Amino acid sequence: MDAWLEALGQPQGSPGGGAASGVMLGLGASLLRMVAGYTPDDSRAAECAARVAALRGEALQAVEADGVVSARFGEALALSNDDEDREPRVRDAAVEAAESTAALGRIGLAFIPEARLLAEVGNRHLDMDLAVGLEALEAGLSGVSLTLRANLQIARTHEAPSSRLADLIALVGELAGARRIVGEIIAELSSHLD
Repeated sequence: MDAWLEALGQPQGSPGGGAASGVMLGLGASLLRMVAGYTPDDSRAAECAARVAALRGEALQAVEADGVVSARFGEALALSNDDEDREPRVRDAAVEAAESTAALGRIGLAFIPEARLLAEVGNRHLDMDLAVGLEALEAGLSGVSLTLRANLQIARTHEAPSSRLADLIALVGELAGARRIVGEIIAELSSHLD
């Protein structure tokens, strides 16, 4: 982890904000998995644990893939403005980066039903662990949304066809809705402290 964090802190763009957002999704998934594991008397929690573990694996694979895409995007952006290949390369790389970030976003969305389930059936002694996991999930969703929007902005600036962007733009709205849901669950869990 230290090596990855060191790489994240370097001015190289790979890993970058999208990958960091995916890691936050993975952190959230691990805490959700822990809460599910501490809920042995409900078969729904055991099934949830298996799904969350699988999603965490998908998120980490998507993080790795995003790092490769980010590197290509950075290379395209680093081309000289005088290079005739710059415009199409930046456009294509921006769309590819948006698609890579969207893959992380779709994984993040898949955590929402699991969060709802654990808020309902999870071991009440672990409500705060669940809330912390959901805070990480919310941060991951927020980071994915911001990264996706930035990639889309660059893609549009470089005249990417709207047909390639429509689904990605729609995902931004879905991510905002998911963040609201997660925030509501966190608020409910947190209210048990007062």
